[in-house]
Amino acid sequence: MKIRSVLTVRTLSTLAAVLVTMICADFASAQEAAGAGSRSLIELTPFFGVGLAVIGAAMGIGKLAASAYESMARQPEVAGNIQTAMIIAAALIEGFTFYALFICSQK
Repeated sequence: MKIRSVLTVRTLSTLAAVLVTMICADFASAQEAAGAGSRSLIELTPFFGVGLAVIGAAMGIGKLAASAYESMARQPEVAGNIQTAMIIAAALIEGFTFYALFICSQK
């Protein structure tokens, strides 16, 4: 196994996102009570969660649609079945996204 295959852009960006999240969580948990005018990172955490949920859903639906259109182009005779499965999967992804947005927006 080559090191180059392990260190792809996707892997490095995922590791960077996890590292930034851990650093922000460390700073946020170390903060004391702030004044009325300032916002701590703990207060911004739901917004990060909403952003991650929306980005993940957009990537998932984009990959789903790209794969479905490619398979419909390869086998036009089953395009109806593929389209039905694509719509059901997109609805499930959107349902999970709405649930995540609901959970992230709770205080």
